[in-house]
Amino acid sequence: MTTVGRVSTDVFNPTTYLRASNFSDLPPGQREKFYRETRRPDGSLLREYEIFAVDREIEIAPGMFFPAWTYNGQVPGPTVRATEGDRLRINFVNQGSHPHTIHFHGWHRPEMDGSLPAHQVMPGEKFVYEFDAEPFGLHLYHCHANPLKRHIHKGLYGTFIIDPKGGRPPADELVMMMNGFDTNFDADNEVYAVNTVAHYYLHDPIRVTVGKRVRMYLINVTEFDLLNSMHVHAVFFDVFRTGTSLSPSDVTDTIMLCQGERAILEATFRYPGEFMFHAHQSEFAELGWMGLFRVEPSRET
Repeated sequence: MTTVGRVSTDVFNPTTYLRASNFSDLPPGQREKFYRETRRPDGSLLREYEIFAVDREIEIAPGMFFPAWTYNGQVPGPTVRATEGDRLRINFVNQGSHPHTIHFHGWHRPEMDGSLPAHQVMPGEKFVYEFDAEPFGLHLYHCHANPLKRHIHKGLYGTFIIDPKGGRPPADELVMMMNGFDTNFDADNEVYAVNTVAHYYLHDPIRVTVGKRVRMYLINVTEFDLLNSMHVHAVFFDVFRTGTSLSPSDVTDTIMLCQGERAILEATFRYPGEFMFHAHQSEFAELGWMGLFRVEPSRET
């Protein structure tokens, strides 16, 4: 049971999204419109972002469109990435039809939280979020306007990665957002996915390499379901819950996450071939949350 046909990748390409951060998917000259960095005296960076909310229909399965609320026209929003101790400045413009905010997980002053009625940014208005990147780990950002479940479910969320100052071991890094879509607005999802497009990675498998560490930044933002999960076939992974420790808390092949929970998963494939990954709720897998890793031989062997 898989989707039939292909989605357009003109606006959002799930393969590109896997490895993009800080608008790295944009060509030089265009990227600077949305992201700039300046070295500070202490060696850290000031990272400036242009993020806007806008209403847009998105294609979540071949021929199936969803009336989303988006950050920068895509779901999930662009991945924001910094190093612990950097300064972030997010220039937010609400071009949507409803009040919106950006709430970043992490440490910041309460006026930067984007969670209270007084923090709502009205349509046509602007707000600047500014704070230091801490603590290191895997976080997320999302709209916190009421009704909260609607603003998150409609697509206003993205990945927020804070790297430790010393970095992590080299790896092929992948951002994977588990999400779902209630297409008839009955508070029950009809489509599930990782990175928005149902069964996308069945048709375009994620290419990785034998013997090379794969680091998955896995976040669950699924609304209307208490849990979501990920199972990878024929391999085990180290689990770094929330990514706030450099030591793994578990070694397994299946992980379950509540909404807003996240974990960094690290695995090294031993053999070439195609390895399935999917939610271990069968309904979710059949309704779109299933894909393949295409593990290719190392060119060094």
